[in-house]
Amino acid sequence: MAYNSLNDFISILEANGELVRIKGFVDPDLEIAEITDRQSKLPGGGKALLFENTGTKFPVLTNAFGSHKRICLALGVEELEMVREKISQLFELLSKPKNSIWDKLEALPQLGQMSSWIPTLKSGKGVCQEVIHQNPDLGALPVLKCWPFDGGRFVTLPMVHTKHPETGVRNIGMYRMQILDGTHTGMHWHMHKTGAKHFQEYKRLKKLMPVAVTLGGDPSYTYAATAPVPENIDEYLLAGFLRNKKVKLVKCLTVDLEVPEDVDFVIEGYVDPSDEPVWEGPFGDHTGFYSLADWYARFTVTCITHRKKAIYPATIVGVPPMEDAYIAKATERIFLEPIRKAILPELEDMVLPAEGVAHNIALVKIKDEFKGQAYRVMNALWGAGQMMFNKILVAFPNSLDLNNGMELLRHIFNVVNPETDIYFGKGPLDVLDHSSNQFAFGSKLFIDATSERKSLNKLEVNVDELVLKLNEISEQIVKSNVSLVNEDVPVAIISVNKKEVGDWKTFKEKLTASDALNGIKGVVLVDMDDVIDDLSVVLWYVSGNVDPQRDVSMVLNGGEDWRIIIDGTKKAYPSDKFPRLWPNIVSMDTKTIELVDKKWESYGIGEFVKSPSLKFQKLIVGSDAVVRYF
Repeated sequence: MAYNSLNDFISILEANGELVRIKGFVDPDLEIAEITDRQSKLPGGGKALLFENTGTKFPVLTNAFGSHKRICLALGVEELEMVREKISQLFELLSKPKNSIWDKLEALPQLGQMSSWIPTLKSGKGVCQEVIHQNPDLGALPVLKCWPFDGGRFVTLPMVHTKHPETGVRNIGMYRMQILDGTHTGMHWHMHKTGAKHFQEYKRLKKLMPVAVTLGGDPSYTYAATAPVPENIDEYLLAGFLRNKKVKLVKCLTVDLEVPEDVDFVIEGYVDPSDEPVWEGPFGDHTGFYSLADWYARFTVTCITHRKKAIYPATIVGVPPMEDAYIAKATERIFLEPIRKAILPELEDMVLPAEGVAHNIALVKIKDEFKGQAYRVMNALWGAGQMMFNKILVAFPNSLDLNNGMELLRHIFNVVNPETDIYFGKGPLDVLDHSSNQFAFGSKLFIDATSERKSLNKLEVNVDELVLKLNEISEQIVKSNVSLVNEDVPVAIISVNKKEVGDWKTFKEKLTASDALNGIKGVVLVDMDDVIDDLSVVLWYVSGNVDPQRDVSMVLNGGEDWRIIIDGTKKAYPSDKFPRLWPNIVSMDTKTIELVDKKWESYGIGEFVKSPSLKFQKLIVGSDAVVRYF
């Protein structure tokens, strides 16, 4: 389904009961983010929010993609699997042998349909150029400050258009933009991204790099800008495929680039490779931790155009689940089929849990047909596009449901032999990964759990006795969570006051060798105070904090009884001697929480919702984005 405008999409959301309008003034500085965070963490993702009074001429739309229903509406389908099926049919058409003239004639209508997805250039101006600001001022836009330790206000849903200076191949990426002043922003393109590669080419040629940033329009544009398409595939071809209608482009006014004619805003300008980079960040990121400040390119704005009734779209990211989890789910479903058809026909399914924030955890199930096949899958995935950033990969047999977490955990501890089925590798990591000793490079963990299940015996562990014994081991144990044992998963989660532990290595060895843990095969250590009742939060925290080779160990606990130890604590204590800065958790400040509490009824959102940040505030260390122990 093709939308004529972002406002068109808003009307569909409202008609489906998926949108709430907030008419009173709401401040883009923290207040919008706090309201959105509360809404997006409701079961099912809450509602999309349209803030109609932002102190500017423009409303702000948040959480527009933040539910299963809304991401399906955005892509014009009833279920995400419908997109996967459409892609599967396309791959079969392209790969099927055409032995006769009749086979070839039969394929012509479908091949003709493909041409209808190719973007075209429209003459004249577009709707996005109804209002032109030749003396641009970014201060006129309701750009959000999302979290207290953010370095400033950030454009969070920008579609950044660049072209290779020699081939002319277009790229549309999504790189956050920190407002520096009325005509300058940072351009946070990571070194692995195509925008950064284009920048390096302009730098080599010593040329100004034209850049155009769009906001809004058909939601398929925004999704396409986030999608992991190959560098030689135009994102607007993907958008045309998703909406079943080609994207119409118009020329920008001050730079030699084209943008969709029906977006809400166009910010035109350039990046001068000879400019000194700017100090950009920190920013409360989708990892749930702050991405720390660093040097990035500076973008200079030359012109801003927009629709007469433009709407400013924004997303808030932080501790999952949030809106980006639903966008990632769409990518997981849509791009599974190209992976299967192109490189891994044995891949039956793949799930990227929200707790793994896209890169930290990947679960796959395969048809296990020959010895070592799981490792073939491992090597192929770790070499496939953005899957190279994956840190923890687990392979299961085809008989299991990848969305049943308890079943998967029981299976792992029932069939995996740590001595033979666990593999540590090394490779690129996402720039935002904070756990590794080296920037954007570190270790990876693969677990081969493809063996079929043995008979599963109920655990003979007394939970109450286990908790009492753990508390007796050390006064530095703050709290234990042994709820998994009740599900026949032999794992104990232990929160420790690590700051007061003199020798962490000795402490771990003493703890994990204790008779108190008899029957327990997995021990997860965290420094989360008493915030360990929510297993989803624990999984997010641990997967973000571990460098597998450093923090996952196996000990032989008598005979053939292996125990896996996972150190999910911060490595920011003086005794850790960690060579990099460690980021704080993303959490809202008390002043903003109290403001939103006080104004809640005036928003008209419905029943009061407590701030998700309340349970995370006690985990903040120091008074800025960096963890600081004094």
